[in-house]
Amino acid sequence: MNYILFDGSSRDQLLPFTFTRPVADIRIGILTIREKWENLLSTTTSTVTEDYLSNKWPMVEMERNIMINASFLPTPELLIQIENLEENEAIFYEEDIVAFYTLEDQEVDFSTYTTLELAGDAFQIAHTWDIFAKNGAAIAADFELLKQDRDSQPIPASNNVVKPENIFIEEGAKVEFATLNASEGPIYIGANSEIMEGSLVRGPLALCEHATLKLGAKIYGPTTIGPHTKVGGEVNNVVIFGFSNKGHDGFLGNSVIGEWCNLGADTNNSNLKNNYTEVRLWDYETEGFARTGLQFCGLMMGDHSKCGINTMFNTGTVVGVSSNIFGSGFPRNFIPSFSWGGSGGMTTYKTSKAFEVAEIVMKRRGIEFTEDDKEILEQVFEDSKKWRRE
Repeated sequence: MNYILFDGSSRDQLLPFTFTRPVADIRIGILTIREKWENLLSTTTSTVTEDYLSNKWPMVEMERNIMINASFLPTPELLIQIENLEENEAIFYEEDIVAFYTLEDQEVDFSTYTTLELAGDAFQIAHTWDIFAKNGAAIAADFELLKQDRDSQPIPASNNVVKPENIFIEEGAKVEFATLNASEGPIYIGANSEIMEGSLVRGPLALCEHATLKLGAKIYGPTTIGPHTKVGGEVNNVVIFGFSNKGHDGFLGNSVIGEWCNLGADTNNSNLKNNYTEVRLWDYETEGFARTGLQFCGLMMGDHSKCGINTMFNTGTVVGVSSNIFGSGFPRNFIPSFSWGGSGGMTTYKTSKAFEVAEIVMKRRGIEFTEDDKEILEQVFEDSKKWRRE
């Protein structure tokens, strides 16, 4: 069977992260959504996404296909339902299509389909804040998946450890003279990652491959530190997709950070309003501030964005793609893509300059900034014009 992951109706609620990737490539837990499905289905997948992303993430259609809404994470019940789907059957959750069977070039008409209700509880990432709010459950599920029929590397004796059976260390990882408390959730330490001396970790934590916790880092779970990411200071319930840096002191809480971001030394964000009321967050679809239902909600930062030293972000701030924030005071709590400046005002960050930086930053990690990458960012630049003050 050929499996294709499609963006679904939640795509716009997951901006700015889905400006530069399909929904399937959002990281939550240890793995991306795509990696979760591919592990459990024991096959590769392709993608139906926005046209401007399709060169980098093309769809591969075969004679028989099952389409899966990528905003839904796999659960045991859903996996069984999908593997047993037959022609002209579709799974729904409320108004959302979860999965359906289709033949090559078939014109899909759901009025002719047999409709099945989603079995069990839905595990859906419908909004940006779901990424950190549901990260604990995602880490736990991925932890069980990845440790199945495998043995952890031994925990070095220099560490102070609570509940070692909830700790899994991959080959090549280094961890010495740290405190690892897995009593509240699992701690996964990925291949060739490092936890430096003096770090204090309370799970759940996913430290992905080649990621680093700097000296004396303080990590509260549930937190995911994506591949090739460096983190220092105090972090509480954060998801960082990968290839980003928060290398120094400063607080980051209840936040999601994309790829190729950099937070300058002593960057801090507020995750709680002074009056303890519900946090509202910028909604790209309604072009207004949406209710989150959360008392704690911090910073959402899209790919390739950066901030200078001592930057302060207010509760519920959304930063788009390829923005550069600096200076004193609190910037606005919605910063459009390709913005340059801070609380004193913003100008447009020209693509030529942004591309120069992206190429240098990615080359340092041995990754090419391709023509596809440029075309994607050019489209984001055009799509975000209406929110910038030119």
